[in-house]
Amino acid sequence: EKQKIDRKVQVMKIVESLIDEINNLFNNYDINEKIDFKISNVENFDYQVNNLVKYQNHKKIEEIVNKINLLLDKNELIQNFEITNKYFINLKINLTNCDKFLSNIEENILIPNPKRILIDYGGPNIGKPLHVGHLRSLNIGRSLKKLNKLIGNEVVTDIHLGDWGMPVAQIIAYCELENIDIKTLKAEKLIDIYPKSSSLYSDSEEFENLAKEKNKELNNQEKEVLEKWGFLKEISIDSIKETLFLLGHDFDLWLGESDVNELIEPMIELLKDDGKVGIDDNALVSTQDSDPKILIAKSDGSYLYLTTDIATIKNRLENYDFDKTLYVVDARQKLHFIQLFQTVEYFNFPKRDYKHVEFGTINNEEGKPFKTRDGGTKKLLDLYEETYDYIKSINKNLDKNVIHKLTNTVLTYSDLLTNRKTDYKFDLEKFTNISGKTGIYVQYAQVRAKKIIKNSKKENLSGQLNITTDEERNLVVGLLNLELVINQSIKFNEPHHLANYLYEISNLFNIFYQDENILNLDNEDLKKSKLLLIKYFLNTTKLVFGCLGIKPVEEM
Repeated sequence: EKQKIDRKVQVMKIVESLIDEINNLFNNYDINEKIDFKISNVENFDYQVNNLVKYQNHKKIEEIVNKINLLLDKNELIQNFEITNKYFINLKINLTNCDKFLSNIEENILIPNPKRILIDYGGPNIGKPLHVGHLRSLNIGRSLKKLNKLIGNEVVTDIHLGDWGMPVAQIIAYCELENIDIKTLKAEKLIDIYPKSSSLYSDSEEFENLAKEKNKELNNQEKEVLEKWGFLKEISIDSIKETLFLLGHDFDLWLGESDVNELIEPMIELLKDDGKVGIDDNALVSTQDSDPKILIAKSDGSYLYLTTDIATIKNRLENYDFDKTLYVVDARQKLHFIQLFQTVEYFNFPKRDYKHVEFGTINNEEGKPFKTRDGGTKKLLDLYEETYDYIKSINKNLDKNVIHKLTNTVLTYSDLLTNRKTDYKFDLEKFTNISGKTGIYVQYAQVRAKKIIKNSKKENLSGQLNITTDEERNLVVGLLNLELVINQSIKFNEPHHLANYLYEISNLFNIFYQDENILNLDNEDLKKSKLLLIKYFLNTTKLVFGCLGIKPVEEM
């Protein structure tokens, strides 16, 4: 008996039995692959199956086509279909029983074999405020967390703090040089110290030596310097948490480089014994055949980010153990992660799935790096306040909490709408446009839908849809497509598919809503059906908002 293909990505529940039939038919002709089921761009059709396109020269292609014709012709789910000359299979589905799928969206999305996934994102350094460069990691990471949880995966998030090494030593050395009592430091003052200490380290050999001495004391865990480090970390984390809370982010783990520091030396000794690392030009390198050599420790004995990341993987394997780890880090770190994944494989760590979810940068309206007026790195808090003030200036009558939610909507939706692999320009005027592809537009659509339901005084809606117009049908198909879009977003770790989908269904709702005055309809059954469709739209929108990390507002 021929085995069915194990589909790694679920197909929409409404067409699941149909896809199984097509799959079995294909298997009989040795076409053993996952069914390529997609949303159709062809007018008057909903979906497309593309598998046959590459089998145009199959010796039994005509027989296969005839059997597919028979299969589709007798299937009650299919309203209309065509098989083109190039063997694209175009499908229009019968929506008679769509209610049971629209009313069970969350259940339909659950996967049969959930995984344990760790998402490593955020990555702030202590002593520095969160800046604009952190926005994409935070937004993409949070969205992937919520998406994976929605389909049933067990997800743990780790902010992965930069809380050890030379940057910290520089701050401690600077405070000592300037007679600043670290115990009395406030976060605002610490923000000023970080760039000054870094600049001085580059300009002064004397200060460089002092910082190196402090770094050595830190690594030796000398009591006085360790105490100062503890205060620095506490101040920084409190400040970081305040900003994250304002922007609607949280993390399960707040581990950093310091948490694996003690694991590095014993790990290296084991690697030496196994011949996996060795000395090259006084530095410690991986013995893997690579060009350039992968550096594990510098000639002065100091470790690299790579060393810390290897120890972090070891720590996670021993204490948490995940099927998959996603690193949501910008594209400039691509080589680092290539080397990291190659190295843990060469070091014979237990095999797990590691993925670098890379992303581009946020630029200003001129397409240049986002900076402050004096050329410094723009703080995330400043971007929030600028956006808040702008929205307030054009919506003076809105409640503060609504403006706050809309601010975070703009900062999140605009960011996730762009394919994560590309750069984008942050254009506040464009991103707050009520009629464009914006967070404001999708918020307004769901506010309008809520208002219709509220004014109808029929909030406990149930029953069966009676689809009577093209506008209704288009919205129903759009809502059903959520399963495919979620599958696509998770498969490629790309939330922009979901952000675009939210705009599309909001636009379909607005077209449907403008078609006629629903509340003034005389036919009560027709009115109830249309209100039920609005309810399904709101349920779907709420789900998508949650996956993107956006909170819906009640008024606009």
